[in-house]
Amino acid sequence: MHIYFSGIGGAGIGPLAEIALQAGYEVSGSDKRNSSYIEALRKIGIKDIFIDQSYEQIANVHTHHPIDWFVYSSALSIEQPDAPELQFVSEHGIRATKRDELINEIITSKNLSLIAVAGTHGKTTTTAMTVWLSKQLGLPISYLLPAKTSFGPMGQYLNDSKYFIIEADEFDRNFLHFRPSISLISGVSWDHHEIFPSRENYQQAFLDFIKQSQHTVIWQDDASYLGIELQSNENISIQDPSNPKIRNIKLKGFYNRLDGWLALQALSSMTKASVDELINALNLFPGLSRRMEQLLPNLYSDYAHTPEKIRGVMSVAKEMAEENRQNIVVVYEPLTNRRQHYIINDYGNCFNGASQVYWVPSYLAREDPTQRILPPSELISHLSDPTIAKPANRDDDLKRTIQAHLDKGDMVLGIAGGGGGSLDDWLRENFLV
Repeated sequence: MHIYFSGIGGAGIGPLAEIALQAGYEVSGSDKRNSSYIEALRKIGIKDIFIDQSYEQIANVHTHHPIDWFVYSSALSIEQPDAPELQFVSEHGIRATKRDELINEIITSKNLSLIAVAGTHGKTTTTAMTVWLSKQLGLPISYLLPAKTSFGPMGQYLNDSKYFIIEADEFDRNFLHFRPSISLISGVSWDHHEIFPSRENYQQAFLDFIKQSQHTVIWQDDASYLGIELQSNENISIQDPSNPKIRNIKLKGFYNRLDGWLALQALSSMTKASVDELINALNLFPGLSRRMEQLLPNLYSDYAHTPEKIRGVMSVAKEMAEENRQNIVVVYEPLTNRRQHYIINDYGNCFNGASQVYWVPSYLAREDPTQRILPPSELISHLSDPTIAKPANRDDDLKRTIQAHLDKGDMVLGIAGGGGGSLDDWLRENFLV
């Protein structure tokens, strides 16, 4: 079967293409631009990758090698429903689905049990920790991980695996396509407001996901937020963050330790490993890209798009800075103007612990053209202490300011949620030279 992946250079689609290749499918794909990741895909055997997403290009591919299945991301159908590739496959009767149907196809055809990690924040880290623990225990697994790590590729399929580990994203209700054997809920707070118009709508989606799971591990606060009774039963295991065993997890950051505990619970169900053995393995977790990733001495990059997630990032930064007796300086780029209209009153004290915050304009993606662009100054005014923050732009002045802080020995932390062209890219382009 020939599967054609649109947007093959993306963090969601590319790893799935790797998995499809390893699982025995013929794989090709397209993207808007070349990248180091696309070059890496070519090196592992996906030769037919086209930096062109025109009608003519996919028609030429189909003529020479008929496409059986066209796989695309949710973003394509939302941002460009009349995309040339979508138009072509529709006209020619080619099966076209989002990535979730292919994941389910692989899970079903290979007789795998699904371990799914869902949540508004923390799901990528929890997924990576679940993969890490599995590898440390020598457990053969297949997985899909939308972030780079030092301990394996982003996508992996093993013929002898029994489990498939994924991050199940709630955006566009994607996670409702899955029926996990085990689901881990890493943290829930209303998000993706263009998909879920009310808080209750968002909560119901998570309740539906839990109903579709054979077993769910969830924290007390999240269970309460979703209206689940605070008692464990055979299908839902509600975790208490004050469990003294969690103190034995030595990872930096309170929320990292909670994420690790969820991963530990999954492995406990999958194997006969003891909690102590799993904690010892977890304490060796090397981290992943854009999660307190050190770019240079004292310069870090992290991914956060909600106040809750920012608090999690700051909890790690504060422990690191306290250990090294440093000031914390944050450069913050919000993810989407649309989201800011909903969370503007929730920022509060989320940057607690920072001596200075430089707030740059929001990263724009999938925006509502009817909404006014909220400037940094207006967003800053909703902090509990607005005096710690000032508006900034990604320019030479900011570069010089960051360098001055680094020269003083401050910890500088870039927090951004965007993809290509985001603050994270800007930091790499300006400081990794």
